[in-house]
Amino acid sequence: MKIADDSPPIVSALDRPNSYIGRSVPRPNLARLTRGRAQFVSDMTLPRMAHVAFVRSPHAHARIAAIATAAARKAPGVIAVVTGAELAKVITPWVGVLTHLKGIKSAPQHAIAVERACWQGEAVCAVVARTRAEAEDACGLVEVGYEELPTVTDAETALEPGTPVIHPELGDNLTFERVHVAGDPDKGFKDAGAVVETTFVFGRHTGVTNEPRAILADWNPGDARLTVYHGTQAPHMMQNLFAKHLGLAEHQVRVVTKDVGGSFGIKVHTYADEMATVALSKLLKRPIKFVADRIESFVTDIHARDHRVKAKIGVKSDGTITAWEIDDLTGIGPYSVYPRTSGIEANQIVNLTGGPYLCPNYRARARVVFQNKNVMCQYRAVGHPIATAVTEGLVELAAAKIGMDPLEIRRRNLIPDDAYPSSGPSGIKFEALSHHESLAHLDAMMNYAGLRAEQKRLRAQGIHRGIGFASFIEVTNPSAAFYGVGGAKISAQDGVTMRLDAQGAIICQSGVTEQGQGAEAVLAQVAASAFGVPIERVRVITGDTDNTPYGGGTWASRAAGIGGEAAWQAGKALRANVLACAASILQAKPENLDIRNGAVVDRDSGSERLPLNELARIAYFRPDTLPPGFQAELMATRHYVPRAWPFAFTNGVQASYLEVDTDSGIVKLLKHWCVEDCGTVINPQLVDEQIRGGVVQGIGGALFEHCVYDARGQLLNGNMADYLVPMAAEMPDIEVGHVMTPTADSELGAKGAGEAGTAGAPGAIMNAINDALRPLGAQPLTHMPFTPGRILQALGRISESTRA
Repeated sequence: MKIADDSPPIVSALDRPNSYIGRSVPRPNLARLTRGRAQFVSDMTLPRMAHVAFVRSPHAHARIAAIATAAARKAPGVIAVVTGAELAKVITPWVGVLTHLKGIKSAPQHAIAVERACWQGEAVCAVVARTRAEAEDACGLVEVGYEELPTVTDAETALEPGTPVIHPELGDNLTFERVHVAGDPDKGFKDAGAVVETTFVFGRHTGVTNEPRAILADWNPGDARLTVYHGTQAPHMMQNLFAKHLGLAEHQVRVVTKDVGGSFGIKVHTYADEMATVALSKLLKRPIKFVADRIESFVTDIHARDHRVKAKIGVKSDGTITAWEIDDLTGIGPYSVYPRTSGIEANQIVNLTGGPYLCPNYRARARVVFQNKNVMCQYRAVGHPIATAVTEGLVELAAAKIGMDPLEIRRRNLIPDDAYPSSGPSGIKFEALSHHESLAHLDAMMNYAGLRAEQKRLRAQGIHRGIGFASFIEVTNPSAAFYGVGGAKISAQDGVTMRLDAQGAIICQSGVTEQGQGAEAVLAQVAASAFGVPIERVRVITGDTDNTPYGGGTWASRAAGIGGEAAWQAGKALRANVLACAASILQAKPENLDIRNGAVVDRDSGSERLPLNELARIAYFRPDTLPPGFQAELMATRHYVPRAWPFAFTNGVQASYLEVDTDSGIVKLLKHWCVEDCGTVINPQLVDEQIRGGVVQGIGGALFEHCVYDARGQLLNGNMADYLVPMAAEMPDIEVGHVMTPTADSELGAKGAGEAGTAGAPGAIMNAINDALRPLGAQPLTHMPFTPGRILQALGRISESTRA
């Protein structure tokens, strides 16, 4: 993949001498990872450690009539065989609801199913043995008697009167519904010169992380403490949940997150088998380890994106958009996932649709229904790819209907860059965005006019290329308005404790976590810049609830914007403390001193006055030489939470250039561009690689990834041979450009960037495919993934039955 960026050099607005802000510096953990010295949960072994494997339901919906465990208990190496009813005495069930999602409901979910299994893959029994292999062998000896029950698999029929209700006590299969009306959509459609209606369908898919989910729980009855080594994005959240459902106090639970092999939102949820693992450790009073295999991952890792959206746009002949309307339906499995719920994705689609545009007339309905499939919840860029594809698909279909260039219709409708603060049609608040500057930058970067000329020339030769665009907004730096207001104990703040060690280096302990995205590098850059030491003199510690300040962890593109700001503030505070100590030693005024390159210097001349290692020696080992009454404080803790705005929205625009083989239906991606505005860019290389990685995940959703179920609720392609993901050969060159509009809600001005690529790529690719096929009279493609069969069907080359 070509790495290219024609943006101007990124200059930090933070005028600290020798600042690392805006510089591409290597990750501090790079040597450890590349030398194979990372420590994942799979690498860990504890004394008396046992392994758990789960007997999982082969049925999508079945009553558990009987479980015969005698043979399994006698198998070699088996320590215990535990059913759901037995484990329910140790750990309580949970319900995934939030009070600010009005009317959301779900049934209690147990760590291991009790009485009923509600999806294929739900655990019905646990086997604990000396080794994973022995546990798996013994699972085969557990005999479960099932009574199959009717399944609900089609979201379209889940609410019909004749459809069985999965949880009768809830009354129906509706989890959550939201209706939103803004402006006067009826008048908007009446005033339109053209109205375009279509239905968008998004294939259910999952995260496919390099490292599967993994957990090692160790209950120590002597200390009455539980230590959990966990590949999670949110250690403090999990500490709270483990304590709550095991009947412990939070201080009795320590969660340690070391190296994690990717998460993408998959590892920020409560999983039944992980809750079962911690409960088994408490029950058996020994360390218990669970590592999901790839087959288990496909039927238990949360799925996402399974939406059907009926959508409509009104537009005048001059390109003015007059109204939007969407009707979203999504099936989420048999339970709302705890604690973030499975209503957030649909809620986000309502919030984000039409967001970049001026038109205020908007009608939206979202319905979330139960079904007998694996559970669905938040995955990278929650709701964004769907809302963006719907919005941008409608915009380009409307442009084609009235004969207007797709960039021109955007220029006439995007919120002007000088119109902020502003609001979207759903009422979401924008501090400051840069849609028009981003669009202009993209136009120049990709040489749009030249590509159109090339496209026209090649069409005459029977080569069908398309150009598609997608403007987008992205939720980052979420405040308590995301989860805290709904009652979930998910922290919106993050904290950093920073201290000067005895040799003048900086130790930075942060509540955010490293998932492979480069959080440690960003924190080190901010700490070094704020305090005034070379980055090599900074050590970052994350992922340990015993040793890091309380924080939300890593999700929703918050690590740099929230965790980074906490580091900035802690660095400033520690610098002030150290300068006060230096002033007492040097008999100078603190305001006349500074810290640069690891030494106390004269602020004006820059001449060195005192090395930090000497200051630390005096403060730690000879405090008797300091002036009477002065106490050196060489540690500072600061927290940060966004307050002025519920979210720090970012924005950008993407473009895809591709070629469609009309004989085979195969799409070849030729080039992809993304211009993104994430405020202050702390590490340009990390931001660009986050965007590129996000684009590739968006490519997966657009062209390849799909969890295929049959009518009985059986996952048909739950393995890496049949579930397609984009590989190196499918990745185009991805060029990244930047516009910078810092948020004023923090001193750093940083917003998030981790989900921007995923947000816009599917919509841009969809629009490019339709642009390529439009001269051939093809039906617009709006059903992802865009497989060769669907493309040939749109061209009229094959029928629906042939494609199937």
